Amino acid sequence: MNWAQTIVLSIVQGLTEFLPVSSSGHLNIVSRLFWGEDAGASFTAVIQLGTELAVLVFFAKDIFRIVKAWFKGLLHKECRDDFDYKMGWYVIAGTIPIGIIGFFGKDLIRDNARSLWLTASVLIIFSFVFLAAEKWGPQKRDFDQLTLKDSLIMGFAQCLALIPGVSRSGGTISAGLFIGLKRSVATRYSFLLAIPAVLASGIFSLPDAFNPVHGQAASALQLGVGVVIAFVLGYASIAWLLKFVEKHSLNWFAGYRIVVGIIVLILLGTGVLAA
Repeated sequence: MNWAQTIVLSIVQGLTEFLPVSSSGHLNIVSRLFWGEDAGASFTAVIQLGTELAVLVFFAKDIFRIVKAWFKGLLHKECRDDFDYKMGWYVIAGTIPIGIIGFFGKDLIRDNARSLWLTASVLIIFSFVFLAAEKWGPQKRDFDQLTLKDSLIMGFAQCLALIPGVSRSGGTISAGLFIGLKRSVATRYSFLLAIPAVLASGIFSLPDAFNPVHGQAASALQLGVGVVIAFVLGYASIAWLLKFVEKHSLNWFAGYRIVVGIIVLILLGTGVLAA
């Protein structure tokens, strides 16, 4: 992997990781369009550590409060009614589905699921899930009304993000809207839910990123620079998205995804892009 590719893909990662447009799908498309080869799922997983570091910094106070309440609740039964204690369990429970499916399906994810035909099609098809969630989701419940059932539903929705083109935030936010959460609540919880899974995925993929079975190899310096770029832009993206969803629907992203998906299908059909 050359430096231009490293920098461009890291910028794409930072800008798209938290938007419901599929960062893995965009990385696949941009890499193939300009360099004719997929950078690989392992490279993607490692530079995602930068964007997840952005989540850790942005939500540091919330994370510290939740972790503190969770440990306190483990030791003292009378503290278990604290919502932050429950939230700790909600994040753990919501992470289990993607942990299991991601581990046993890692070979499929790194190879077969990265076809551009699939990515482009999913970009278009899943956009209609956004539209449906916005149209029929009640959007009445606040953050303190989250339940264990909600966390499991959104946890299973997060598994769809293993397919490039779906979007981790798009899948979880849509699920949240369908079960009645306000858009800002679903968005905030989707960030917290993503932390354990993405951190584990990035750390687990470090060895493969240097000597990948599929995709391109990157040096330690390239991965380090990529993580820094993704962190800076990821932090800015979080702040922007949280403000955006307070007054705007996911329909804007659905429209964008449909346009990108159609363009990629045309490029594939005319031979400009290779699947």
